[in-house]
Amino acid sequence: MTQRQNTPAPRNTADVVILGAGPAGLLLANLLHRNGVDCAVLERTTRAHVQTRARAGFLAPATVRTLERHGLADGLRRRGHRHGTCEFRTDDGRFRLDYATLGQGEQHTVYPQQDLVTDLLTHYLDAGGRIHFETEALAVPDPHSTRPTVTVRDADGRPDHWQARYVAGCDGRHGAARRSLPPGTARHHRDHGITWLGLLAQAPPSLDAVGYALHPHGFAGHMARTPHVTRYYLQYERGTPADAWTEDRIQHELDTRMRAADHGPLHHGPIVHRTVVDLESDVVQPLRHGSLLLAGDAASLISPSAAKGANLAVLEAELLADALTDTLAHGDRGALDRYSAQALTHIWRAQDFSLWMIRLLHAEPGPPHGESFFHESLRRSRLASLRTSRTHQDWFAENYVGV
Repeated sequence: MTQRQNTPAPRNTADVVILGAGPAGLLLANLLHRNGVDCAVLERTTRAHVQTRARAGFLAPATVRTLERHGLADGLRRRGHRHGTCEFRTDDGRFRLDYATLGQGEQHTVYPQQDLVTDLLTHYLDAGGRIHFETEALAVPDPHSTRPTVTVRDADGRPDHWQARYVAGCDGRHGAARRSLPPGTARHHRDHGITWLGLLAQAPPSLDAVGYALHPHGFAGHMARTPHVTRYYLQYERGTPADAWTEDRIQHELDTRMRAADHGPLHHGPIVHRTVVDLESDVVQPLRHGSLLLAGDAASLISPSAAKGANLAVLEAELLADALTDTLAHGDRGALDRYSAQALTHIWRAQDFSLWMIRLLHAEPGPPHGESFFHESLRRSRLASLRTSRTHQDWFAENYVGV
């Protein structure tokens, strides 16, 4: 029987063991705990690492509504800010799309993912939720069992195990949940052959829009994070270490690709974080294997080109929380049986738009010269249509903020 929140749970057991304390795992934990479902979160890193791990910061309207619906939006209401404009810079000049006035008239909320994770973690712990940091899940050896086991390594390096009725794998593409999938599970993977250098600069935003610059040197992106911190991306040669470029070279490439001489100077400041991102797409199908269910990056990896990752994680976590609550509290397994197909519908839609954005922002990697000219001409045609066609702009806006 599902235990209520005020009933002590035996050591190392829970109705739902959640692997990973990212947006998917922590939202799922909050919703299950509130619904009286006994759950515990296992996170391999420290609390400090979880709360400072820099990730994307554009929340879709559906994500904001989900957080508001469950009383988890206090932080983003206070510190987040609305954003509804993007700017494209190309050899043919620049143009803006006020996407908040297009499509269905919706916009993003800019709120760093580490702040969202901190909010969710604080709320969960304040409500009495259980989380075990520095506890690394190693495997789920019996996912089709009615009482699956999670083998772990605890904070002191000792082997241990947890037992559950369901295991929610929210621990990323390299986590124990994915490693425990049975043979024959379909994994759809695509390497787009493009790499970004992701940067956090201690500098105020240089424009009041998301900036997408298409340049012969490669793509550059500008995304505001806070009034004092800006996220930049630079297309980067695959295999180059994140620290290979000096700050002077980074600033030169940003100025060049963003065409600062034509459109105004950029605000520069110390680079406080660097990461190399290989643009890949990866989807597991199905997302349920007996008592093991996947959400977040464990379910699907998506390129950062359209800011869909955290938003998909929130959507999947809410679907999974409702399904597990129906099953454990009410004995209704219908929603759990539908979870994989429901989530995958949204995942493939997001993957489709992400691929469209990749093709818009980047030249095709490495084709022969004639084919390169062909693809580049198509790309310029897409941009011209996006600049001039209201129908195309409405389609862009709806997919850009949708999930």
